[in-house]
Amino acid sequence: MPHEIGQVAWLKVIEVNSLGAFADCGLPKDLFIPFAEQQYPLTEGSHALVRVYEDNQGRLAGSTRIDHWIQDASPGLKAGQKVSLIIADRTELGFKAIINHECWGLLYSNDLYRRVRKGEVMDGYVQRVRDDGRIDLTLNRPGFSAGKMDEISVKILAALEANGGFLALTDKSPPPAIHAAFGVSKKVFKQAIGALYKRRVISLESDGVRLI
Repeated sequence: MPHEIGQVAWLKVIEVNSLGAFADCGLPKDLFIPFAEQQYPLTEGSHALVRVYEDNQGRLAGSTRIDHWIQDASPGLKAGQKVSLIIADRTELGFKAIINHECWGLLYSNDLYRRVRKGEVMDGYVQRVRDDGRIDLTLNRPGFSAGKMDEISVKILAALEANGGFLALTDKSPPPAIHAAFGVSKKVFKQAIGALYKRRVISLESDGVRLI
């Protein structure tokens, strides 16, 4: 729950009247969201991403006009840095997320190994800082070196041997299934089986991979 100016949280609207909306923010006094600070009309019982600010009378208030407060880029972030995320809207490529209550980032769908929902708070990592300062995000801990990739490859080979030389997972398998089997994202799994294929250790079939 937000207690400080500048924080963003997923809040439940508990009342709407002639003054505006009021959301439960975990404080004795509910957070007031003026009509002028509502991106769209709020309704009682709904949830919304709310940014806490100080009004011109020094009181805490809320705004759902998130784009007015959150920057598109952050020059201070670096690749590999651990950050706090709040999931926002879905896009064609994945999910927008608010980084450290300050700027936008993007989680790509093909790099997600589990479902995420709007308003969910989680840790993530900066995957890449683009030339324009915009941020690509990942939920995977960075640093999959050759040694780490070898560890994943060993796990895949062990699973193949334990299952008669065949594994019913491919680069088209759902991310949750891959993560359940090996604890890695779909992207990392694809890299590992790609490396094994190049070494001619496995063959790729339509419904899985086979040990040669």
